[in-house]
Amino acid sequence: MTPLIELRSVSCSYKGRGRWFVPDMPLVVRDVSLQVHAGEVLGIVGESGSGKTTLMKAMLGLLRPVSGEVVLNGRTLDAYSRLERARFSQAVFQDPYSSLNPDRTVLDIVAQPLLIHKIGSSNERMERASAMCGLVGLSLQHQKGLARHLSGGQRQRVAIARALVLEPRLLICDEPTSALDVSVQAQILNLLLALQERLSLGVVFVTHNLGVVEHLATHVAVISRGSLVEHGTVDQVTKTPRHEYTKALLEAVLTIDAALTE
Repeated sequence: MTPLIELRSVSCSYKGRGRWFVPDMPLVVRDVSLQVHAGEVLGIVGESGSGKTTLMKAMLGLLRPVSGEVVLNGRTLDAYSRLERARFSQAVFQDPYSSLNPDRTVLDIVAQPLLIHKIGSSNERMERASAMCGLVGLSLQHQKGLARHLSGGQRQRVAIARALVLEPRLLICDEPTSALDVSVQAQILNLLLALQERLSLGVVFVTHNLGVVEHLATHVAVISRGSLVEHGTVDQVTKTPRHEYTKALLEAVLTIDAALTE
């Protein structure tokens, strides 16, 4: 079966190519190869500065690798137009406070991708956006209100609805719960898990917390200093870790398991 996304020996750097007085930076990601299939959730785990967010940017086409390639559904990223790529994969970012226009209604925000892609009539777009809002637990009252009046957890639900309204096959999440308190984190994680199962999505979930990954993911990739140091199923990585860095991450797991299972 063709992977939804495949990284083939990807290396990334933030280089000042061709510009005077801007020194080349060392590689931030080094020779990483990974795959995600439909229905799988890949957790990418590492401490701050490990390169996991850089890897996510490469997956989204926001950063071109200096070597290797990113392949979506059997085609390299360069084979897709920007709009085609957006239809196939969408992202949910870390901070819901900065990723939404505070002066737009929730329904307008969620319907915006449909307008950009010229999908349906105005009424059809609003109906589809409203249905997606309902799927992520946003009431009609929330949908008619402005984003600035929502709580952090509600705003992240809006961001998830906006990402899914185009019906992408791949969802890439960059620490989408780290700006939320623990109880709200649990709600959003459980929501993502339910949506992944219902929609048979492939999901990449970037985080620093192996405890979250153990609850959510099917596979785990551990990144340290830009390199892939461990990769396997959740049970393989969390129950029989081989690398000392993975063992250290497991010892530092944040305990939110009780909230996650409520």
